[in-house]
Amino acid sequence: MGSEAPIQILLVSYPAQGHINPLLRLAKCLAAKGSSVTFITTEYAGKNMRTVNNITDKSTTPIGDGSLTFRFFDDGLPEDDSTIRPSLSGYSEQLELVGKQFLSQMIKNHADSNKPISCIINNPFLPWVCDVAYENDIPSALLWVQSAAVFIAYYNYFHKLTPFPTDSEPYTDVQINSSLVLKYNEIPDFLHPFCKYPFLATLILEQFKNLSKVFCVLVDTYEELEHDFIKYISEKSILVKTIGPLFNNPRIKDASDIRGDFVKKDDSNIIEWLNTKREGSVVYISFGTIVYLLQEQVDEIAHGLLESKVSFLWVLKPPSKESGREPHVLPDGFLEETSGRGKVVKWCPQVEVLAHPSVGCFMTHCGWNSSMETLTLGVPVLTFPAWGDQVTNAKFLVDVFGVGSRLGYTQIEDKLVRRDEVKKGLLEALTGEKAEELKKNAIKWKKAAADAVADGGSSDRNLDEFMEVIKKRGSVNIRKI
Repeated sequence: MGSEAPIQILLVSYPAQGHINPLLRLAKCLAAKGSSVTFITTEYAGKNMRTVNNITDKSTTPIGDGSLTFRFFDDGLPEDDSTIRPSLSGYSEQLELVGKQFLSQMIKNHADSNKPISCIINNPFLPWVCDVAYENDIPSALLWVQSAAVFIAYYNYFHKLTPFPTDSEPYTDVQINSSLVLKYNEIPDFLHPFCKYPFLATLILEQFKNLSKVFCVLVDTYEELEHDFIKYISEKSILVKTIGPLFNNPRIKDASDIRGDFVKKDDSNIIEWLNTKREGSVVYISFGTIVYLLQEQVDEIAHGLLESKVSFLWVLKPPSKESGREPHVLPDGFLEETSGRGKVVKWCPQVEVLAHPSVGCFMTHCGWNSSMETLTLGVPVLTFPAWGDQVTNAKFLVDVFGVGSRLGYTQIEDKLVRRDEVKKGLLEALTGEKAEELKKNAIKWKKAAADAVADGGSSDRNLDEFMEVIKKRGSVNIRKI
């Protein structure tokens, strides 16, 4: 960038694992392209990140042509708080209260030191960030951490562009765009009247209320995967740019040790164990950082694994302290009987596992991070969604992208997947005609993902264009761009 001063970008993340990871990946991409990036989240999350990863508060790390600095703010709650943090509603209000003050002070400090902020980017659940940016006449952007199709579902719901299920008509199907109809149980279920977490819909829709204050929506997806949905959003006069898959961006390979993980790496030699398995023979089972299965469902999965005799790597995470739940228990003799062909761990490096040639299938909760990772690494799936966008992602993985088979039910449906269904699903996903077809489609999406983030690919160009727009701010009102 020569003698030109680097542009200053603030990224503000909701303090949850599934939000921090994609925003931190974006932070590294922006730094690699020459920006001076500050990544902001709470001290409560920061403590975990510092313990587990190569991260220090306020220290600046060079990445590519730019740099990355971490700043953590106190959320104003005692460390052992067990009432407000677990409550999304109460915690969101608390974060807004203290976060607004911290962010405003950061903006002032940068201005005082003659390094004015050029752009502020937040992820969902923090809609107040663009209010602070707007008040300070700083352009802001949203990193949407779900799919473009899910964005449209929320957008259409918010603007009442199409009928959605209601209390009186809960089984209404929903027209997403001109080519796709979702059944009532395929829409993001926070938008369904049966949803157990209506506050989450309210929180996400707050972001749509504030969309006019955002000059650009960045989406962790790629053009080739969701072309029709990106086109639909663009036609609504929203500047939208696909910049994914963020985790697989070749520019940030050198910064791979800067991660947002909350859990210490399980040192049970996972990769070495996978090295002993033949290609495409292992089913990887993980349900993300939030979903916690019923004990009865764990029993059924365990018996399905016993009966199918497949090799497996199963992440069975312990419950969080705040949840008050009991840890899962495996059936008597399970570990002994599956010794050698199976491995149960509390945590694993998911990207490295999915990239391993011995992994042939992923039984997943279908969170968007996991969905992008599996599509990008060419691994077919067995879908096991619980709630929210997972329900819609599962539909897409199976019926639109053609890389998966349906297995689990959602929390609204409240049904167990029995062991015989688990056994059948595992065997179909790993061997035979169906498995071959799923793998063929998975490889197609893997290639498209690699092309998107390569030099000159669709996502690479979009990130460059986004930065050019920010740089223009001095001479043009960015809100008009």
